Amino acid sequence: MDIAALRTAHPDHWMRAAAIRVLTLDAVAAANSGHSGMPMGMADVATVLFSKHLKFDASAPDWADRDRFILSAGHGSMLLYSLLYLTGSPDMTLEQVKNFRQLGAITAGHPEYGHAKGIETTTGPLGQGIANAVGFALGEEILRARFGKKIVDHHTWCIAGDGCLMEGLSQEAIALAGRQELSKLIVLFDDNGITIDGKVAIADRTDQLARFAASGWTVLSCDGHDPEDIDRALTEAKASTGKPTIVACKTHIALGSSAQDTAKGHGALTAPDLIAATRAAYGWDHGPFDIPTEIKTWWEGVGARGAADRHPWEDRFATLSAAKQGEFTRVIAGELPKKFPATVKALKKQLAEEAPKLATRVASQKVLEVLNPILPETVGGSADLTGSNNTLTGDMGVHTPESRKGRYIHYGIREHGMAAAMNGLSLHGGLRPYGGTFMCFTDYARGAMRLSALMQRPVVYVMTHDSIGLGEDGPTHQPVEHLAMLRATPNMLVIRPADAVETAEAWAIALEQSKTPSVLALSRQNLPAVRTTHTPKNLAAQGAYVLAEAEGKRQAILMATGSEVAIAMAARDLLQAEGIGTRVVSMPCWELFEEQPEAYRRKVLPAGPVRVGVEAAVRFGWDRWLYGERGKREKGDFVGMHGFGASAPAEDLYAHFGITAEAVAAKVKAML
Repeated sequence: MDIAALRTAHPDHWMRAAAIRVLTLDAVAAANSGHSGMPMGMADVATVLFSKHLKFDASAPDWADRDRFILSAGHGSMLLYSLLYLTGSPDMTLEQVKNFRQLGAITAGHPEYGHAKGIETTTGPLGQGIANAVGFALGEEILRARFGKKIVDHHTWCIAGDGCLMEGLSQEAIALAGRQELSKLIVLFDDNGITIDGKVAIADRTDQLARFAASGWTVLSCDGHDPEDIDRALTEAKASTGKPTIVACKTHIALGSSAQDTAKGHGALTAPDLIAATRAAYGWDHGPFDIPTEIKTWWEGVGARGAADRHPWEDRFATLSAAKQGEFTRVIAGELPKKFPATVKALKKQLAEEAPKLATRVASQKVLEVLNPILPETVGGSADLTGSNNTLTGDMGVHTPESRKGRYIHYGIREHGMAAAMNGLSLHGGLRPYGGTFMCFTDYARGAMRLSALMQRPVVYVMTHDSIGLGEDGPTHQPVEHLAMLRATPNMLVIRPADAVETAEAWAIALEQSKTPSVLALSRQNLPAVRTTHTPKNLAAQGAYVLAEAEGKRQAILMATGSEVAIAMAARDLLQAEGIGTRVVSMPCWELFEEQPEAYRRKVLPAGPVRVGVEAAVRFGWDRWLYGERGKREKGDFVGMHGFGASAPAEDLYAHFGITAEAVAAKVKAML
């Protein structure tokens, strides 16, 4: 690259973009850690995007109708931090930039949602950002259909690199976006041909633009260092109708340095001589972190430019009826309607009286049939298992380009893409996404589910067919280790209800969350009602509670979740018949039980009686309740799975693996 020619052709633009580049060099050098090359390569594209196309107001970073900017190539986080600082975002001070990657700073190694306004999502695991962007764009479409174009009308912009596009998740995301014709989604591809190991060609020969075109996208390209060509491509992208757009921006990683166009340029460029030579090539003769006043002032003007869009929007919003203003404000704030608690209580009362024998996946659908009509912000979906997950209710309507008001999304066989899109829907604001698949396939969705927890987004994962109880599909589909894996995830509620009433309580818990995702582990097989007396209080919200008390002297406590609660109740009958006083504790959500006061946990799990845990899953995690919480090793045992399942009818499998009332009773008697 002829850097001098670039500087001469567009001198003002060059210095404004150079501010991003030198801040990146300075911050990475100060941290002695980071990724310099991507921000250096994409600075020109970002400068044109922010100054001429992105609709935002730095003074009002939460403005509901702002364009969303997602840095899928999250390793280049200094690009985002530099832009936030330069445009005057209130959170991003120069001191924060100087503390890049340091403990307590908001400038984490990869962008983290919640650290600063303007960071729309947590990225770094490649491919997640572009898949989130699909969810953001879907959210914009759904809310625009509901509230009108005068209130919701914005673009989702996403910068993605070669790594994002190599991840399999990207294909799930772009295929979904193409099918849904998300014309307000624009991906800017940092097409620099370099990865950590070397040139992209050593591992990949995919024609990325042909791949996007085949998935239903408009495909454009530009010289990523020519501001006029960038502006042309971005203008054309915004004019696209009926298709999302990718703009391949041909760039040079680590532009202007001796590491340009090399694998070294991907990482931390910290050598003083390299930095000095690069600054000289840029024509930048200012000290570290020193941005000339005229450049900073120009960038702050860019940050203020969006006020000209925001003020008219506020005027339009003020013309809405009070009811519509209130509803928009409610859903953006993530608040439940006032009638929600009473609706749940009435449903619980009905279910307790009817005592239906239902699979909890079917009970879940019955709950949704009551709750979805009063929660127009819910957006449901399934990874091609709608009839099995029972996630669609009659009021929702299927979301398609022809029916944007539809609130149900057919995600296709794309579990990871579904989970990542749901993160985007949640992050957009104004929507409460839930989606279903078989619980075993949380393996496929795991990367995005972890980010739900990390970002504190209350996404609801409806995971059905939760044990060997699914039967004949066999061990490929029977989850045994998944409950333990999900319970090990910080900030995630794993709720495994035992019957229809507990399922209603589980949904209430999940929908009341504001900072925690929930996994509803639901059965394929029918389960008897165990809660037949109505209690207004949400007992499952305590995590665990006494379902049946011992008659006579309490000698045993049986702890169970989900489908095995009924087995524990049957075992209690056997033990009580022999004069062994037995308490049954339903434990639908361990995480919530752990949060209860010590006095309550002691009341539910007192010292003394022998304990048996019952769950059609591996034992991992159960020793906390068997041996801890006043228990003793010689007085605790477990009935459950010790390996993978098998293909057979469910009742045969329970007998084969010894998960029976008789086996539970035998464990108790052996310890007594």
